[in-house]
Amino acid sequence: MQVERLIKKYDAFIFELDNVIYPEKDYDLQVYYLFAQFIEYALQLDAAEVLTYMKEVYELEGAEGIFDKTAKRFNLPAEYQVNFSLLEQGAKLPLKLLLFDAVLQFIKQLINQGKSVYLLTNGEPLKQLNKIKQTEWYGIAQYLTVYFTKELSDGIVPDALNVVMEKHSLNPEKVVFFDATEVNKKGIKATGVKLLLISKLFAL
Repeated sequence: MQVERLIKKYDAFIFELDNVIYPEKDYDLQVYYLFAQFIEYALQLDAAEVLTYMKEVYELEGAEGIFDKTAKRFNLPAEYQVNFSLLEQGAKLPLKLLLFDAVLQFIKQLINQGKSVYLLTNGEPLKQLNKIKQTEWYGIAQYLTVYFTKELSDGIVPDALNVVMEKHSLNPEKVVFFDATEVNKKGIKATGVKLLLISKLFAL
C-alpha cells in the first residue's frame, strides 16, 4: 500500500493547509454566509439571494474578485470591501472546519509511528491562522509544527521548505511535501523534497 511505503521511506511529512488538510470551500462559504448576513442587516437586501449568487460565482470562477463581482451585482458601496476583508481574515465561523477523514487517519498513523509532521501554509498568515484556530483537530494539533510561508520566505514555497529543513536538520531525501497542486513542482524538486499531490494519495 502506498501509505505504508511512504511511512517506511520518509521521516518528515509536511502538509499544506487548504484543500490538503481540509476543503478550503468550507471556510470560504461560511465567510460568504456571514457577509450576506451583514449585507442584509446593513442594506436590507435578501441574504439568501446574496449568498446564492456568491456560491454560484465561487463554484464557477473561484474566489478571485468575488467581492467586486458581488458589489457590482447588488450595487454595494465600495467601502464594504473593508468589511468583507475583515471577515475573510478573522471571521468567527458558525461551524468548525473538519479535516478530510483520510488525511486525519494518515496523520494519526504518522504520529503513532513517531514521524515528524509539519504544517506549512501559504496565504496571509492571519487568515491562515484563523483557519487553523477554527479547525477541529481531534487531538493531533499538539503534534504539528506550524509555519507560514509568507513569514519564512515571502510566499516562495521552495525557499520556505529549505528554511524548515534547516531549522529541524531534515534530510531532503527523507521529506515529503503534500500539496493540492503542482504549481511549485519545479522549485520543490530543486530542494530535493518529494512533492506528492494529496489527491494522488487519497480520493478526496
